[in-house]
Amino acid sequence: QMHLVESGGGLVQPGGSLTLSCTVSGRPFSDYVMGWFRQAPGEEREFVASINWRGSIKKYDDSVKGRFNISRDNAGSAAAFLQMSSLKPEDTAVYFCVANNQFPYDYIDFRRWDYWGQGTQVTVSS
Repeated sequence: QMHLVESGGGLVQPGGSLTLSCTVSGRPFSDYVMGWFRQAPGEEREFVASINWRGSIKKYDDSVKGRFNISRDNAGSAAAFLQMSSLKPEDTAVYFCVANNQFPYDYIDFRRWDYWGQGTQVTVSS
């Protein structure tokens, strides 16, 4: 069984930065494509970013391009990261780390990802 644990969420002012981490255990980390989704109250889960096994391919939702960066550490911590900058109130959501052993063709669909963390709250407010 694969376990994903997110950390790094919190309260930040508009324009600020946060870095989320996702620690993986139970399966070889480098065998899995990683991603991030988010869900605001009353909304469906929406795709944020994804990264392939080696970190050579990254995908982003248009709403976060240029502000968020997804990365991974296959050699050491077996973790994925989401660096978020220039945060806006509309970025407020619970952020979920996800994993899959294949890069889903329709990767923006949350139903295509097999493994999920429990989520971490990010609140952008003054």
